[in-house]
Order: sequence, then C-alpha cells, then structure tokens
Amino acid sequence: MSRLKQSQNIDRIIQCINSILEDRCSLSDSEHSSLNETIAQLQILKKKKGKTNKEIVNATIKVVELLSEYFK
Repeated sequence: MSRLKQSQNIDRIIQCINSILEDRCSLSDSEHSSLNETIAQLQILKKKKGKTNKEIVNATIKVVELLSEYFK
C-alpha cells in the first residue's frame, strides 16, 4: 500500500473514532481511555517513516486490541 493511501486510511479511522468520542456522552472512563489510546497509536503509526511489515502488523494488532475493548 502506498504511503499516501496508508495515511488516508489512518486519518479516516481517527476521524471515525473522534466522532464516537464526540457523539457518545455515556462513554465510561475506560472506554474513553481506550479510544484515546487508539488514536495515539494510530498517530504514531502515521508519523513513523520507513516502517517494516512487522512494525505495521504489531501496530495494527495493538489498535485492534484497543478497539475490541470498546466494542465488547
């Protein structure tokens, strides 16, 4: 995947998570924390240049773990 496409995909995920944070007043503190941590992980992934496939996979796994905490 091209760097531009990857960056655009990450931006879309961040936008979706931000809309969840804005629209859901009833989020618990742990849900809020999980979603904010997910955004932080995505921003790190987006900024990091020269990533290896292993780094991308590890970051993706971390993001999925954090999102799965919210969508239980």
